[in-house]
Amino acid sequence: MLPYKNHQDKLEKIKNREISLKENVSYFLNEIEKNKHLNAFNFVFPDFAIEQAVNVEAKIKSGKHGKLAGLVLAVKDVLAIKDKPLTCSSNILKDFTSLYNATSIQRLIDEDVIIIGKTNCDEFAMGSSNENSAFGSVLNPVDTSRVPGGSSGGSAAAVAAGLCDVALGTDTGGSIRQPASFCGIYGMKPTYGRVSRYGLTAYASSFDSIGALANNSEDIAAVIEVMAGWDACDSTCSNIPVPELSKNLLLNGKKLKLGFAKEYFGEGISPEVKSAIENVMEKLKSNGFEIEEISLPHSEYTIATYYILTTAEASSNLARYDGARYGYRSENSSSLLEMYKSSRSEAFGSEVKRRIMLGTYVLSAGYYDAYYRKAQKVRRFIKNDFDEAFKKVDIILTPTSPSPAFKIGEKTSDPLEMYLMDIYTTSTNLAGIPGISVPVAKSSEGLPIGMQLLANQFNEVDLLKMSYYIQEEIL
Repeated sequence: MLPYKNHQDKLEKIKNREISLKENVSYFLNEIEKNKHLNAFNFVFPDFAIEQAVNVEAKIKSGKHGKLAGLVLAVKDVLAIKDKPLTCSSNILKDFTSLYNATSIQRLIDEDVIIIGKTNCDEFAMGSSNENSAFGSVLNPVDTSRVPGGSSGGSAAAVAAGLCDVALGTDTGGSIRQPASFCGIYGMKPTYGRVSRYGLTAYASSFDSIGALANNSEDIAAVIEVMAGWDACDSTCSNIPVPELSKNLLLNGKKLKLGFAKEYFGEGISPEVKSAIENVMEKLKSNGFEIEEISLPHSEYTIATYYILTTAEASSNLARYDGARYGYRSENSSSLLEMYKSSRSEAFGSEVKRRIMLGTYVLSAGYYDAYYRKAQKVRRFIKNDFDEAFKKVDIILTPTSPSPAFKIGEKTSDPLEMYLMDIYTTSTNLAGIPGISVPVAKSSEGLPIGMQLLANQFNEVDLLKMSYYIQEEIL
């Protein structure tokens, strides 16, 4: 058990010399070594982390330190850190080293975080279970026979097992929130465009968001606040001012109006998950919150729409990995075309190949109008559903996942069954709104159950206030 409850508490204890930052980093490094069986990390940077700890501790003692000084951070292996490996958990990039820092990483470094390593993930962030990694599956620290969720499974496992303070993840269709739910921690995806994607390896460019996983709402707020804001290197990044999220966590008597979507509580949901979410809603009602039933009528189309559009974007984005310029190159080729084919066939995993082929198909002549164009229109309908809902309520409450964590290997033979694990999270990315998963209960088998909170675009303030309220007053 760590001797602090959040980063602010940790910083005060370092200032008062109750905690040695170097010893704290050493503790995390030892824990990572002890928990190697979880396979949460692709790369650990012990010398780099200790060197950072010494430098940051000196800054703290001099009073000239950044907002996040001493926060020990793990980074999903799809984000660029200068002179460190960037593999995306794929053989096609197994020897690749980044030449620069992602904007989100640079902003965190500027505020004196300590980066301890790169976490395992589904290859190119494509998956719901972290079983699609060239580095092998990640195990759920709550029950090692089960998946930690995907694609940010290594980040979720690292936080849940106490191997770092906070971890960065990316969320294209639930890849932060679903692992947070499975591992019993907090995980937030901000509004699309709130955090710059510069330096993030693209899966689906109009969906990808960078967010954070932690054991509390306060650390999520602090990290998102630092990463967020306009960046000239990302044309999709918003210039809407970023509020002080970390200083606005209290409701101060404000009663946010809550809603629940009836479509999220129907067929396919585990009775235990449904009961856990309804129990939290009852407690909120008894605390004076108004909860209204709302409708998101196009919810049934979210999985089909999501997988048509994201695979199309993946097909385009992953065309750059051809063996010619960087990454893996096949030695079994006698021509340029053969080199392209062999390099991609040998180095991409089966799930990445499946999504590239699906995406190429829906973009092909004769099928573009039937699939891709139609899916774009449905995406607009889904966004309109949320726009209408947020005219009535401030926050929407839903399950994060239809069930707790499933067994390793349980769904790998049926891709559609695996894709349906994203049924409650993909709509958030289709609409570009922020969402957070909050751990609210445990199943009869002791497995974590998460509740998802959704807010309108750029309303991270109310989302984090509600998360913090549930953390402090309901749980």
